This record gives sequence, structure tokens and C-alpha cells, in this order.
Amino acid sequence: MSEIILEAKHINKYFHDPVTVKVLSDVSFTVNKGEFVSVIGKSGCGKSTLLYILSTMDTDYEGELLIDSESMVNKKEKQLASVRNEKIGFVFQFHYLLNEFNVLHNVMLPALKLNKYSREEVEHKAMERLKILGIQDLALKKANRISGGEKQRVAIARALINDPLIIMGDEPTGNLDKKNSEIVFNIFKELATKYNQTLFIVTHDQSFAENTNRIIEMEDGKIIRQ
Repeated sequence: MSEIILEAKHINKYFHDPVTVKVLSDVSFTVNKGEFVSVIGKSGCGKSTLLYILSTMDTDYEGELLIDSESMVNKKEKQLASVRNEKIGFVFQFHYLLNEFNVLHNVMLPALKLNKYSREEVEHKAMERLKILGIQDLALKKANRISGGEKQRVAIARALINDPLIIMGDEPTGNLDKKNSEIVFNIFKELATKYNQTLFIVTHDQSFAENTNRIIEMEDGKIIRQ
């Protein structure tokens, strides 16, 4: 029996500006532990809207979202923030690194915020993540002194620091050239196969999607294949 990490049940979403438009329609699927899932579809099909709901950032929807078998519906913002910090790692199109800090400190930040381990333990965990991604020699470099591809790898290390149940990505290779896109893809693949990390990645990159375990394709707010 596969362990279900994420489950969407009959999710509908409307925008009211100024007329009411349905942007997600009866979206249902599950994601199992260790799956590497990509979500594709044309711009405006609802991919990013869905990701915001799945990541608990947007709570204004109909239907039910379960993370780790626990319903996210009717949870208070503080509870959702704690789910996000403990159970979800984020990798965006833009890395959002803080230039005033070095690479190691950037990776440590979510764990320092979680406040579950001592600073020494957090530093050790951060170095371990940098080693997994082959960038431990960048640890003491300032974030603005490294290349775009390296920054995205640092962002992945940061997403891994709290041992999340699932990593969610919004176009994580969208700003990278072909070579760096391949590096990031291979890192994700290794995380899934070697570390049984669950990944849920929204992407425009067809070749990226084709090499994942499973594709969820969206059109006009609906899932047309999964």
C-alpha cells in the first residue's frame, strides 16, 4: 500500500474580479510518497492557482486538501504556516536568496525559523544538503557572488533543510539555460529515487515533464490526464 502524501478532493476555485470566473473545476488526484510528479498545461490553465492551494497559501476554495492524511480545511493561518514550514519545501522560478547572507546561512534560514534543532545541528544539516547537491564548496560565498544555476541549487538545498514530506516547485527551471535545467532535473530525479523524496513540480518544460514519473495535464482549470 503506497503512502499518500497529498490528496486533492473535488477542488473548485473562483476568481471574482469583477465578474465570477471558475478557474479550477473538480480537481481530484493523489500523490504518493517518493513520486516525482510534473504538472503541465498552457499558460492560464490553472497550474499556479492549483499550486497555491496545494501549498496552503490560498484557502479560498471549495473541496478538500489533505497533506499527510490531515485535512487543511478550516485550519487557522498559524497552523497552516506550521504545516508549510515543516512539511513542504518550496522551489520557485526565482531563487529568493538573501544577498546579505552567505550560501550556508540562506540554506539554514527555514530550519532556524522552525526552531527544532540547535544552531550547530542546523548548520550541520545545511552542510549535508549542500553536499548532496555538490555545492558544499560554495557554503561561505555570498549569495550574490554565485551563478544562476548555483543559486537554484542553493534554493533546493534550502527547500530540503526541514526534511519536508513534499517539495513543490513553480517553474524551477524557468530561468535556467539547458545545461542548468538538466542539472536541476537530475537533482530532483536523484532526490526521488535515492532519498524517496516526493516532488510536485509545475513546469512549462515538456522534456522535463516527460522524464518525471507521472504527468498531470491541465486544460481550462480541469485535469485532462494524470
